[in-house]
Amino acid sequence: QTVRWHIELQPWASPTPSLNYEASRFLKYISTSQISCEHMSLNSLKGYSETTKKPWSVCLDEKFSLIHRIRSKKCRLYSLGLGNDDNQFELSMANSGCEVHRFDPSIKSAHIQQGRHLWHHRLSIDWRDPNPAIAAHKLHSNTKKLGTVLNEFGHQKIDVLKADVESAEWKILENLILEDVVEQIGQLVFEVHIHWPGFEVSGNDSTVVRYWYSLLRELELKDFRLFHTYKDLSKPQMFLKKEAFNASSCYTLSWVNTRWK
Repeated sequence: QTVRWHIELQPWASPTPSLNYEASRFLKYISTSQISCEHMSLNSLKGYSETTKKPWSVCLDEKFSLIHRIRSKKCRLYSLGLGNDDNQFELSMANSGCEVHRFDPSIKSAHIQQGRHLWHHRLSIDWRDPNPAIAAHKLHSNTKKLGTVLNEFGHQKIDVLKADVESAEWKILENLILEDVVEQIGQLVFEVHIHWPGFEVSGNDSTVVRYWYSLLRELELKDFRLFHTYKDLSKPQMFLKKEAFNASSCYTLSWVNTRWK
């Protein structure tokens, strides 16, 4: 299998590169469901209490594997965050019998188990593994790629990957696609930030938006379908530092891997 270093960039949205055309194509794309999902609320699961502050929507329709994996107590959730207090979604998944792993570099100990099904790991998921020389110098590094963590934990599959990583999501997503790790994931629930390009995403504004769009099209090529979009109106309404395009700076997007039946 050949190693991919770059994603395939989609053609420009217009004959000459234009932020207006790129932005309208991208925003239309993230606002349009590609597949319908009738059951998205965890309220139907036992042990679920209050509603979450943010709608972390997963698809619980019978045609996809997640609801069956929850019922058989075989589901696994990985949650990537940065000092986030809102872990109601993680608790509700753990309460319904899922094995939940929360990765957050700000927690106090290396690994903490909370209850029967919830683990907290002092790890930051990144798009590159640390330089071995630097990692050795630091004794142990707590920044790793998701594929590395899966191997170290001995996990073949993740039923749900939830990420709220404050603009690192674009490069993490690119890494998951380039290394085919995304095929080991059943559903993705990502908060995407569009008020600036994101970590290590370079180029002018229209180039950045074309890259974002191309990344999401790669997910589609891997049989992921967008089934829910939440536009966060509580965040600044900014698109690449401009108040434009009637866009929020933050959206929560949910996809299901349609290969996982």
